[in-house]
Amino acid sequence: MALILQLKSVENLRGKGDRFAKVSFRGVTQATRVLENVGDCAIFNETLDWPVARPVEQDEVLAIEVYSFNKYRPNRLLGTFQMYLQELIRIGHVSALEFLLDAKNEVTKFCVIFELYYHTPDGTVGDWLEDIDVSRKALEDAERSSSGRRKSLLNILPTIDGSAVTNLFGESEDTDSLEDEGVEHHLGCQKNKPKPQIEDLSHKLHHYQVNVTIHEAKQLTGLDMNPAVCIEIGSQRKFTTTKRSTSCPCFNEFFVFDFHVPRAVLFDHIITLTVFHSSFLAKAGQAGNYVQNMLNFGTVVGSFKMDVGTVHANEDHQFYHKWAQLIDPKDINGGPKGYLKCDITVHGRGDVLQGTLQVAADEDNIKTNLLLPRGIPEIRQRTSFMVRIYKAEGLPKMKSGLMANVKKALTGGEKPSVNPYVQVSFAGMTGRTSVKHKTYEPKWNEQVVFTELFPSMCKRIKLQMRDNMIDNIIGTNLIDSVMPGSVIGTHYIDLEKISDKGEKGFLPTFGPCWVNLYGSPRGYALIEGHNDLNEGIGEGVAYRGRVLISVKVDILDSSESGPAQVDHTGTNPISDNASGVKTDFFLYAAFLEASMIDKKWAEKPVSFEISLGNAGNSIDGQNFNRQMSDMDDAPEDNTTSTPNASSPEAKEPQWYSTTLAVKPETKDQKYYHMPYYHKKPCTYVKTRFEDHRRRMYNTMWLWRIIGNVESGIADVYELLKHDMPAEKRLYQVLNQLGVDASQYVNAVKGTANKAAAGKTKLDKERLKQCERKLSKVATEARNLKLQLKTSGKVKEHIAKVSEVVRRMKHLAVEPQDALPDVFLWMISGDKRIAYRRIPARELLHSTVKEEHGKMCGQVQTVFLKLPGKKSTGSGGWSIQARVQIYLWLGQFKNIKDVMVGLPKGYEETQAIQRVGRGNTLPPLELIYEAKNKFQLRAHLYQARSLIGSDDSGLSDPFAHVVCGDGCASTQIVQETLSPTWDETLTLNELAFYGDFEEIRKIPPLIIIEIFDEDRVGKAEFLGRALVVPTIKSTFEPYSSPEFPPVLDWWNIYRGPLQAGQLLASFELLQLSDEGPTTLPPSGEKFLLPGKEKEKDPEKLVYLYRIPEEIKPVLSKYRIEVLFWGVRALKRVQLLSVDKPRVDVMCGGRIVQSSIIEDSSRNPNFREMVKTFDVDLPDNELYCPPITVRCVDCRSFGRFVLVGTHVINTIHKYMYKLEDKSTELEEDTSESAIIDITTTGDNMKNFNYDTLIQIDDKKPLLDKPEKEQNKVGVLKLDDEEEDSLDWWSRYYVSMESMHKREQEDRKKNDRFAVANGGESTNEQAEVDMGDVPDQTISPEKKSMWKKATSLLRFGRMRKKLKGIANKAFEDDLLGFFDTEDDKSHIAQFQMYSSELESHTQFNHFQDWLHTFELYRGKKTGDEADDDTRVVGKFKGALKIYKMSEQPVIEETIINKGDPKLGIFQGTPSNEPVGVLVRVYVIRAYDLHPADVTGKADPYLVVYLGKKSTNDKDNYKPKCLHPMYGKSFSFDADFPMDSVLKVQVMDWDLLSADDLIGETEIDLENRYYSKHRGTCGIAGKYTSHGYFAWRDPMPPTQILKNLCTESHIDGPHYDRIKGKVKVGSKTFEASMDLEDEAGVISQTDEHMALQALLNWQDVEPGNPLVPEHVETRALYHPDKPGVEQGKIEMWVDMFPLNMSAPGAPVDITPRKHKSYELRVIVWNTDDVILIDSAMLTGEKMSDIYVKGWIKGPDDSQSTDVHYRSLTGEGNFNWRFIYNFDYLIAEEKIVIRCKESMFDLEESESKIPPRLELQVWDADMLLTDDCLGALTLDLTKFPRPAKTAKKCHLDILKTDGSVAQINLFKMKRSRGWWPFQSKDQTQEDFELTGKIEMELQLLTQEEAEKNPVGWARKEPEPLPPPNRPDTSFIWFLNPWKSIKYILWQNFKWKLLKFLLFSLVVAFIALLIYAAPGYTVKKIMGA
Repeated sequence: MALILQLKSVENLRGKGDRFAKVSFRGVTQATRVLENVGDCAIFNETLDWPVARPVEQDEVLAIEVYSFNKYRPNRLLGTFQMYLQELIRIGHVSALEFLLDAKNEVTKFCVIFELYYHTPDGTVGDWLEDIDVSRKALEDAERSSSGRRKSLLNILPTIDGSAVTNLFGESEDTDSLEDEGVEHHLGCQKNKPKPQIEDLSHKLHHYQVNVTIHEAKQLTGLDMNPAVCIEIGSQRKFTTTKRSTSCPCFNEFFVFDFHVPRAVLFDHIITLTVFHSSFLAKAGQAGNYVQNMLNFGTVVGSFKMDVGTVHANEDHQFYHKWAQLIDPKDINGGPKGYLKCDITVHGRGDVLQGTLQVAADEDNIKTNLLLPRGIPEIRQRTSFMVRIYKAEGLPKMKSGLMANVKKALTGGEKPSVNPYVQVSFAGMTGRTSVKHKTYEPKWNEQVVFTELFPSMCKRIKLQMRDNMIDNIIGTNLIDSVMPGSVIGTHYIDLEKISDKGEKGFLPTFGPCWVNLYGSPRGYALIEGHNDLNEGIGEGVAYRGRVLISVKVDILDSSESGPAQVDHTGTNPISDNASGVKTDFFLYAAFLEASMIDKKWAEKPVSFEISLGNAGNSIDGQNFNRQMSDMDDAPEDNTTSTPNASSPEAKEPQWYSTTLAVKPETKDQKYYHMPYYHKKPCTYVKTRFEDHRRRMYNTMWLWRIIGNVESGIADVYELLKHDMPAEKRLYQVLNQLGVDASQYVNAVKGTANKAAAGKTKLDKERLKQCERKLSKVATEARNLKLQLKTSGKVKEHIAKVSEVVRRMKHLAVEPQDALPDVFLWMISGDKRIAYRRIPARELLHSTVKEEHGKMCGQVQTVFLKLPGKKSTGSGGWSIQARVQIYLWLGQFKNIKDVMVGLPKGYEETQAIQRVGRGNTLPPLELIYEAKNKFQLRAHLYQARSLIGSDDSGLSDPFAHVVCGDGCASTQIVQETLSPTWDETLTLNELAFYGDFEEIRKIPPLIIIEIFDEDRVGKAEFLGRALVVPTIKSTFEPYSSPEFPPVLDWWNIYRGPLQAGQLLASFELLQLSDEGPTTLPPSGEKFLLPGKEKEKDPEKLVYLYRIPEEIKPVLSKYRIEVLFWGVRALKRVQLLSVDKPRVDVMCGGRIVQSSIIEDSSRNPNFREMVKTFDVDLPDNELYCPPITVRCVDCRSFGRFVLVGTHVINTIHKYMYKLEDKSTELEEDTSESAIIDITTTGDNMKNFNYDTLIQIDDKKPLLDKPEKEQNKVGVLKLDDEEEDSLDWWSRYYVSMESMHKREQEDRKKNDRFAVANGGESTNEQAEVDMGDVPDQTISPEKKSMWKKATSLLRFGRMRKKLKGIANKAFEDDLLGFFDTEDDKSHIAQFQMYSSELESHTQFNHFQDWLHTFELYRGKKTGDEADDDTRVVGKFKGALKIYKMSEQPVIEETIINKGDPKLGIFQGTPSNEPVGVLVRVYVIRAYDLHPADVTGKADPYLVVYLGKKSTNDKDNYKPKCLHPMYGKSFSFDADFPMDSVLKVQVMDWDLLSADDLIGETEIDLENRYYSKHRGTCGIAGKYTSHGYFAWRDPMPPTQILKNLCTESHIDGPHYDRIKGKVKVGSKTFEASMDLEDEAGVISQTDEHMALQALLNWQDVEPGNPLVPEHVETRALYHPDKPGVEQGKIEMWVDMFPLNMSAPGAPVDITPRKHKSYELRVIVWNTDDVILIDSAMLTGEKMSDIYVKGWIKGPDDSQSTDVHYRSLTGEGNFNWRFIYNFDYLIAEEKIVIRCKESMFDLEESESKIPPRLELQVWDADMLLTDDCLGALTLDLTKFPRPAKTAKKCHLDILKTDGSVAQINLFKMKRSRGWWPFQSKDQTQEDFELTGKIEMELQLLTQEEAEKNPVGWARKEPEPLPPPNRPDTSFIWFLNPWKSIKYILWQNFKWKLLKFLLFSLVVAFIALLIYAAPGYTVKKIMGA
């Protein structure tokens, strides 16, 4: 008995200060605490209460005063608010946002937010949840006024499938900023209506494609390597070709990987790009490469890994032109080993691939274009991811049947039959624990350590509990790789959810925490039918145990090196309380009703089971030696000790989880129900789990905030849908979001660091993270509120709020499990039949409202479904059972609150009163004394958009209305998808137990199931609607506005798809128990159709119409139908449709078209316009659908249905009279004149305060007048004019399209919400002195400075206002750098998608609509449903009230042809001859069709029955063919009106395969007001490469358009050069220059200017410009998945007019032949790697090798032998001839890729000159010393001398000036050689080369021939090499001189002298004896 005030906050305060509030009631004043130093929002969150002894009276007032606190001065009053409590007394609860009044009683901007509760003294409590927004009532009144009745809508709807659908509108007023008038809420919005269960689609198979384009590689480690790339995704692997002898290979190869898997499986696939050096079989061609790749021969250079999910999460699901950083997997910390440029795209059905994106100007700057997701740094560190597995428990059995009996017989007992181990997968690596044998509770204490780079680009860690199957069977311990074990359960850990990469973020951390495993039912079967559930695909249907794990990430020392690997080691065990302290949890369930049980389960007794983990699972939950009954003690793990646990009497059951098995009953043999009448069975489960409630509380709070926002956004969308003002509702949403976020922040502030048992590091970090993020959300909400006040842009703010919600949803997911989910099973005959899985957090009890589970303590209506794949498709359509259940989950100590939310009316026995006292448990049965009887009246008016179930595409629908145990059926309506029943069904004596007010509060749910009646077999299910009735008591009068309830549309669902809508209303009328009840009269009574001739009165069946006061108010309308024709009718019953007729039906009326006599000759109708009158509701929401039916009129008066089309909403066909008096008067001011350079939207941005107007199309600084001719185009010389062709326009237009896309992306990025913030400074000034881009070359920077000085100190002294525009920079730089100026080239519009898909053209259905006709059953499969289209009907509809007919006849019909009615101006539908020209430019990204990964594409063009085959010109081995073809057809519309372009794959032996096709409806374009026949060119000229190609000149076209549209004009003023069309005036030049250069006067330019701006003359009808459109190609076998794109356009010219000129020549440009002359003069500082054998001195035998097409085209210099200093002298000339495409900047090479190819294929490579310096060896292979790659289009300027030559010259970051040899023609200087091996991180200088490059065309080369090497003509002089350069064995004398003598001279001299001395001594010794003898003998 109290009045309670929850004061939440005071907002919009000024400045900072100390605030507090005073609240007064009945003279008692209470004050809040003082909030110190708060800003604009003072958040109190305080509760004040006043006990009341007497009831509060209506005139009593509650006063709130807000003060600014001051210690030294009196407190200053900020404002007051007084509230009369009249409304509070009535409803008991008020939530308010009110503005304070100042001392003058004027409204301030300060608003106070509070909630007020009132407990009456008599104990009753007001209905606090009936808080209806005033604006909702306004809309309700508006709806009531349209039909004369009031609709009764409940504020609270019952909970369906675990989600309470409640009214979340809040009452708020903003008298200061937003207008209240007209702010209405649509009460009938579908978000407030219950929805059936949605089928789980996570395991549904889908078609996906992953496209990978490998462009090139750079900076690969190694020299003279043969690189190739392996692309591996999942189990698929593909290879590029091998490029020889280069470290900068160019591949340009495209690969497609097809997948048909569930979405989750695809996203876990790892994309691995591996570059390897292929040495073996490298020269064996394509066949050798293929064999080598399959055998994995080669050395890995580096690899890159990323999962598919990361690519899909990126913008547009792709990475475009990004450089993948290659890392050596054996040394991931060794730095990048190169870079690979690639594109990666992921797309599925319906995804629209972006066209060719804008290539960044600095795309070669690798550092700024790395392939990295947002937030991933360039440098990643080597990190260990430690996944620790401690133990598991509660595992299921993994054997049964025969094997179990055999093992039991052999062992003599039953032992645990599971051998568990855990397998962990991450980043493509897999590790596992050891196997624990025969245990349900294994303990491992092991860890799996992954060494990988961090942050990782693979998101998820996959954990699988497996059973070693081999051990189970034969007892052996085979490894898992031989035969993988059975999966017990799977769990994924998302690294993004367990880490935060912000400034205050944290590394990934997890646990120690129990992870719950879910999957298939625990009962083991040898053939498991739910293996996908155990793999983590789909929703697990049973608890399968849990495992205790933790994840820790350690960043390793950067100095350490090591591979990416996985290790398995042991770890220390953790304490029992490390994962949390266990506490008792109690789960209680009361089954109030169980109905709609399927008939096949009703033959046996049925029971229901509730379980929490294994607790409560009475069939297969406990694995012990004996079965445990419900009343047995739980085992030691699960028991809860009691004080007297030792005595048998003290033992209490741990659970009573299963109801008694009872056989279901039925009243109508259609639906069965359990006999739960006044006795309601109850169950409970008591078990012990770790107390981690805070995790679930935090999650519930966040999801409540998200739910409030989403509910409000749904309201805003509904208001916008009905063209109602939505600013106020959005303001309320933002206000509530700010309040909720601030309240959450205050609640969790400071709790993160509080110690608690089991609180992990992740728990603490998540609380801090949530506090930071929600604080930021609160700030964003306040900022958005302020912006909404000023801008009023609702849609933009909705997008920003949606982004906030997306971030909050990511934050709300709790990665660490707490309690297991609750399972509700229906059991029949000890067999589990159907289930429902409910998250435990939604049932958890809390005393805090925001933390309280939304399903806790509430009555829920849940639908049970079949497990696994049985619930998909048609199996998921039917309801197995509907259960109305009350659930409560909480701590056992809070058991006193378990029955608080139960519906009143049950017998409160002593046992119930003792619940919560001691250990008293709730009762197992509730006996309801209160019984209420009702009569249900279901007013079913009609349905629309039902599913076609018969072969004809129609259905014979009827409906079952089910409520409680009653059921009633409607009549059958034959062959329709929009049945009108107009029937009231009555169910009498429906009994509902409980208090009436409780029933009114939670009304029973009514289910309407709609079926299709079949003559053979049972009825087929079409859909189901869930509705809530309006309840009337016996004491209430049956009068307006509450009764009778108005009709409303209720959605019908079949599975996950919406299957139509039902227009109906429902009311439950209470019946009196004391006597007969006076009920309101029923509707008109009528006899069931078909029973009119029945004579037996007992067999007569009478039905009742809906009462007239419920039916909508009808008025007379006229529907005019334009019957144009039918198209593409398929055969029906094996016969063609020759005489079709179309019927249009609406509201029981029908109009028939004339019969087409022969549709093969002319499928158009003779009589075009027919009308019929019909009674339609004034409220368009109630209007019936319009059915279009096509029948074939066959002989003997037979009519065969061809197909039907249903138009659900007629809003867009309602014709509204235009108020001609409001047309704008003619504006004669100069601002109304549109200049040729300032057109369209640019005039809207004109600002007189801006000095310079930036125009995207006009250069900022005009060129001098001398450079311009009189028509505004740069004057070209004759030679330049002759060089231009259509392809010049194509490439320039393509570049312009890229620039526009780039500008759009930058603009979106500029104003997008980045990390929760946004840029609000929309008027930022541009500083003219700053250089806008640091990557601009120095030359352009100096030009920019010159320009800024001119702008600053000249006349343009003011600064530019507006947004900084990149176009300003481009135009200004282009003014000084006119070399690349292409503005003189006439452009056309390039569309990156189909022309009709652009909104301004509206599919060319501006007056002629196309309705697809359907036939056959709709299965729900998108691929099958596409085949239901059997033809098309072309026509139009106009609907208007008959009261408007006189005005229409006077203003429209009488002024034209009366036969055309309102369709005046419609052209004749007689056949017309048309010349159709189809231009196909190119196709790209085609799906490979050959086993080689290539295709041989060619074109086939069909126009009606005519076709053209271009098979002879197929493009061999090409996925990006350039066609440049035009095809001409003489067509007869409408017979030949569908154009089909197919891209086929040519095959030699087998039939050609279809790659993809696209279709265009030419007829709609031909007759469209957008004039899609021939695009309007941007300029008019009679000659040249952009000559006007339309047979009619602009003046004639403009005249015809004015005549057809009844627009005054054109009026030409040739003096001023102006033309007036309607009220618009256009200005242009009148000079026209002919081919001879003679200038004449013409009106064509003025007329063309009016045509280009036709949307200003006739709004909504812009003319199609000259264009090229990009169309997607599709394959019938893969519907919705793109197979490539094709660029084309179509021109159409009537044959009865003057013939057009010759077709545009789009023949692809021929390549131009060039000759590159390279003179290698010298080398210097080449590294020396050889050593002389005798001398040991370092030297190298240097030569230079180079090529431009490939190693086979290489040329080499002679060898400079014995270079001792690294210097080499050559004077050698290389001559390279090649063919070059200037526009594409590619060299064209035609060759056979393998010996098996029949024809040469064409490939394109960049013009790169590859140079290498080598060391020649005699015996061994030569050694490559260094390499140099020069791109001839952009290579660095050389150094003038060798000393100035260094590696910095090769930088590509923009700091080095670049040269284009095709423009410079000649260059000479020094360039460096570089190399890098596996041990180096940076490149090394290995030499320098001096050379001269000269580029000549083939003609120039023939005029000035030169010789190769040093040959004639123009021979080069021999090199001046030193004498030391020679070959030693060919020059013996030089060898002696320069090797021996030069190095060993003194040693040789000494040796010679020594030899002479020795010889002299030897001779002396030898001659001395003889000489002595002679002397002695005297000789």
